[in-house]
Amino acid sequence: MHEALGRSRGGFTTKIHLSADGKCRPLSLLITPGQRADCTQFEAVMDKIRVPRLDLGRPRRLPDSVSADRAYSNSPIRTYLRRRGIRHTIPEKSDTKSARLRRGSHGGRPPGFDATRYKARNTVERAINKIKQFRGVATRYDKRGYIYLGTVTATALLIWLRS
Repeated sequence: MHEALGRSRGGFTTKIHLSADGKCRPLSLLITPGQRADCTQFEAVMDKIRVPRLDLGRPRRLPDSVSADRAYSNSPIRTYLRRRGIRHTIPEKSDTKSARLRRGSHGGRPPGFDATRYKARNTVERAINKIKQFRGVATRYDKRGYIYLGTVTATALLIWLRS
């Protein structure tokens, strides 16, 4: 069993990967070691989204749209979102843009980008800040990874109950 501890620039840490709705409430979350890249966990976080319906029916699994920062700007993520029919607003990395322009007409079109929708991207950052307001999550007192995941999940439930 992995304990989700790893080295990053800040030291020995654990990363919390999550998706959030427009009201900064966590929809799905995942913990990984601190050195793990954010973009590698994108599909796993998206696949864990389950929003129960008020009436009968299966839980909703697809968001209307996704806003993410440049860390998620790569071809596999854009292909995943396009395949599932999810609109997305992810800025293009500068090196990707220069490589596309260098190829000329063979470089393809730039990905669509809506600046007004991108302003809502900070909801995920605010959701992480809400979770880290709880001391047990921020300092990670729990030694075991599954117990820490339970602590983060209980914190997310408290956030949902308070909203």
